[in-house]
Amino acid sequence: MSGPSPVEPGAPGALPVLTGSDDTRDESALTVAIALGANLLIAVAKSIAAMVTGAASMLAEAAHSWADTGNEVFLLIAQRKAARPADRTHPLGYGREVYVWSLFAAIGLFAVGAGVSITHGISELAHPEPATDFGVAYAVLGVAFVLEGVSFLQANRQVRTAARRRDQGLLEHVLRTSDPTVRAVFFEDAAALVGIVIAAAGIAAHEITGSSVPDAIGSILVGILLGVVAVVLIERNRRFLVGEVADDRLWNAALATLQAQPEVARVSELRLELVGARQVFLSGAVDLVGEPDETAASHQLAALERRIRATPGVVGALLSLAEPEDPGLAPRRAPH
Repeated sequence: MSGPSPVEPGAPGALPVLTGSDDTRDESALTVAIALGANLLIAVAKSIAAMVTGAASMLAEAAHSWADTGNEVFLLIAQRKAARPADRTHPLGYGREVYVWSLFAAIGLFAVGAGVSITHGISELAHPEPATDFGVAYAVLGVAFVLEGVSFLQANRQVRTAARRRDQGLLEHVLRTSDPTVRAVFFEDAAALVGIVIAAAGIAAHEITGSSVPDAIGSILVGILLGVVAVVLIERNRRFLVGEVADDRLWNAALATLQAQPEVARVSELRLELVGARQVFLSGAVDLVGEPDETAASHQLAALERRIRATPGVVGALLSLAEPEDPGLAPRRAPH
């Protein structure tokens, strides 16, 4: 645990991919910034197109993009607030701020994106209105698809790299990662691409049939899609806020590292609690080699805790002496 540089999973004597380097955090900020710029341009274009065409699906897409734009602002605030250093009132830092602001963003997506889209779709079904200038709608949706694709490719690249490093599937990593900003951008961009296809289909059906019903249904479907994404994001942020332990792969890596320390004979208890994006608090109990007296044992535990805290991403460590009758821990079987 003494080395500050990132290491690969399974390397002896170090905690692999616990949280991440500054490069990882910088890449998350870049992912959010690209999404913000893309969604702002798209939101303006879709709003103008919605006014020109009068298409319900286009209005739903405009609401979607404005919700995404607001969400990205929340995500940037989340990263900034969570990066504040630990102080007397928050000895483990402010890492959980990222989940609070990400939760706000997810609620905004549900209320604005899903709410407006579904409400307008229902209103259009009850009081249909004609749409015009379909070419404008197609052009804007085409440009939006390209811009959303650029943002999604950045999020997808970051997620794939992290998933490969942790030997996880893409969707598994997106759902389990402790970084809610990457998860939010990935899901929102994916939903945006699907939503554009739904909107284009609804508008095309409106143009072909002359009926606004397909367009209104498209608006409702976009709203339902956004609602599902928002609920998933809300649930994941809620679980991290109330406290979630690290996965078995990371737990096994931490156990192996502790067992590899020269002064540790046995590890009888180990907990890794996620306290922020790529941040953990480690606690546990160990049996020390030999039979050191109380003073020597205290010094050895303190030195061990300092080495653990020196690991990137470990914001705190608390170790105690194991009870003599407690068995040593064995690695958990990590899911495939």
